[in-house]
Amino acid sequence: MGGFFGTISTRPVITDLFYGTDYNSHLGTKRGGLATYSESKGFFRSIHNLENNYFRTRFESELQRFVGNSGIGVISDTDPQPIMVNSHLGKMAVVTVARINNLKELTDELLAQGEHFSEMSSGKTNPTELVTILIQQGRTYVEGINNVFARIKGSCSMLILTENGIIAARDRLGRTPIVLGAKEGAWAATSETTSFPNLGFDIERFLGPGEIVRITTAGVEQLQTPGRDMQVCSFLWVYYGFPTSTYEGRNVEAMRHECGVLMGREDTTAVDSVSGIPDSGVGMATGYAEGMGVPYRRAISKYTPTWPRSFMPGNQLTRDLVAKMKLIPNQDALSGKRCLFCDDSIVRGTQLRDNVLGLFDLGAKEVHMRIACPPLIYGCPFINFSASKSDLELITRQVIRDLEGERDTSTGGMGAEATTPTEVLQEYARTDSERYRAMVEEIGRRLGLTSLRFNTIEILIKAIGLPKEQVCTHCFDGSSHF
Repeated sequence: MGGFFGTISTRPVITDLFYGTDYNSHLGTKRGGLATYSESKGFFRSIHNLENNYFRTRFESELQRFVGNSGIGVISDTDPQPIMVNSHLGKMAVVTVARINNLKELTDELLAQGEHFSEMSSGKTNPTELVTILIQQGRTYVEGINNVFARIKGSCSMLILTENGIIAARDRLGRTPIVLGAKEGAWAATSETTSFPNLGFDIERFLGPGEIVRITTAGVEQLQTPGRDMQVCSFLWVYYGFPTSTYEGRNVEAMRHECGVLMGREDTTAVDSVSGIPDSGVGMATGYAEGMGVPYRRAISKYTPTWPRSFMPGNQLTRDLVAKMKLIPNQDALSGKRCLFCDDSIVRGTQLRDNVLGLFDLGAKEVHMRIACPPLIYGCPFINFSASKSDLELITRQVIRDLEGERDTSTGGMGAEATTPTEVLQEYARTDSERYRAMVEEIGRRLGLTSLRFNTIEILIKAIGLPKEQVCTHCFDGSSHF
């Protein structure tokens, strides 16, 4: 995914910019970048690879080179950013949180129009450079940003550092957030409210879907009003969000706790304790224990001093190894116990299967798993949710394929009982269907669990607290807009 931070102040901004950007590090792992603007020295930019190190250690030694009273920073899971250009709109630096599914088609179209691309990302067009070119095709920044919204398939939120302030534009359907903050003499815009407290910023408001604003030291100028439709990603609360972050007025930890309470009240399984899989499963587990009336125990702890995040290494085998090594089980809390664990989601299931085997090896009598979201039936076409290249990497789709026999549910199926793929998949997404029950039972069996239950969309939406039509649940039910 990724996250960004931009700020403008009556004073030099590098300290706020450095730490504000770093507080987005849980959202991305590949690249980090900063750009500042000074009236006397102009723009300065630096980009570093984060795959084998952390943002702070990469940028600390060069902070004195960033001068000026305005700047933007980004943590990116995809391309090197910011992009800096000089155009008829003026000099600018651009950062994005985006997924562009028609990148190749737009690249070919722009090349045919005589445009050129100066930067490549993993041998392909740099998505943020493509966004920058589309912006420059407008007569104004607003027209150019709407050109981006109209032509890309996917999503794109952005910050644009100009000589006259910072322009913030939220994705047309608001799939990823932008929040504005203020303190004396300064304004900021970021993906994460977590960036604000330690820097002294107070939350002012969230941008609406498609809203465009310019922030200066004088305040916020609205350049485009929000649209009516919103499809904010539900996974921000389930997985991506840091516990202290808030989206659309709903705190991540409060949502996870409420989700656990609601699920726990409906669970009559006899267990001795409830535990969370660190980090994103902990908030749900505290709520689940409360809802069930069962003690909460830290049966697994995360060892953070030396192990990087599990998805930082470049290949899946290494990621799985790191994920296993950093989670240390507590045998005293497991031996002879009926243990219930809470986790955010199941994607491939490889890591969870290995963890479950280890829990039984340490003497757990039973291992029950409760998942904070419904089963992932569809890959996400709107944000960079995971490194999966195919829906068939999802354990749900592997199980569906096997349960459907030789039928290929991705292309339609064959035989007397064949149905369209959409109808088949939608039935697996319905919690009251036989197909759903068979799928969950089989996933639990393959993972070696005593029992497995997923959250329902109804409880998920209730815990988030927004109307269903404003929340994207496409990966669970295929329902969201394209």
